[in-house]
Amino acid sequence: MSSKGSDTRLWVIPANVLSKSHLLDEVDPERSTFPLAAYCFMTGFIDAVSFTAVFVWCGFQTGNSVQLSLALARLFAGPPGHHDTTFHPADQQALTSLLTFVAGAAIGRIGDKMGAKTRAWLCLGTFIQALFTMAAAISVWKSHQGSIADERSNPAWTNVFTFVTVGFMSASLGLQGIMGKRVNTQFATTIVLTTVWCELMADPKLFQLRLGVISRNHKLIAIFSLFTGGFVGRALIDSIGSAGTLGVGTGMRLLIAFWWLFVPAKSSSKV
Repeated sequence: MSSKGSDTRLWVIPANVLSKSHLLDEVDPERSTFPLAAYCFMTGFIDAVSFTAVFVWCGFQTGNSVQLSLALARLFAGPPGHHDTTFHPADQQALTSLLTFVAGAAIGRIGDKMGAKTRAWLCLGTFIQALFTMAAAISVWKSHQGSIADERSNPAWTNVFTFVTVGFMSASLGLQGIMGKRVNTQFATTIVLTTVWCELMADPKLFQLRLGVISRNHKLIAIFSLFTGGFVGRALIDSIGSAGTLGVGTGMRLLIAFWWLFVPAKSSSKV
């Protein structure tokens, strides 16, 4: 019993990975480091694609919400009869991202019925994220538009297919965010790291470098993973374009879904 309680392995190899008991076990949040770090990586990866093309963050709904409020304020700016009533493409993309992000997050409530921390839901939910990412890849490929915008006033994506692309990317991150939140770790939602940065700087053991402080280390892993995801995403865009980059992202999401099957379960408190 004591050896089980002190088990710190980050993966297990079960005898039957698809057994009902294994799938319905809840994962140990403290040992879900790898897939949650990969979630953070995917946030940076997906955001790199959308921001490079249309200067919209699919995972940063604070920015999109403020952008929409500014668009509304423009309706009342200027002298009477000269108000800017144009619904700018960037604002349209921001609204699309916000609405589809919320829709994706709503899908995450399925996990409440299956068990938000069960391997079955974490694997299925991540697989749905992969389907959304694949749909985004197909949409941007069908759009026949570029991947890199020259400036904010000249976005690379303007047709209906690219709006669908932004929608599917945002939905994938919305679902990812609620799944990450329900696991309830130092990685938070795995989407927005403003809170993670604040909590990191407020950590009383931040500078005790010789100690293995999980709360601090996991926050650092989250930040580094997101940064790396953005870097890799932008590098791939230069090499293979948005469609190819999202195709790679689809493959990575499938690997994350598969990995959830090997995350250790919570140690039982019962004898």
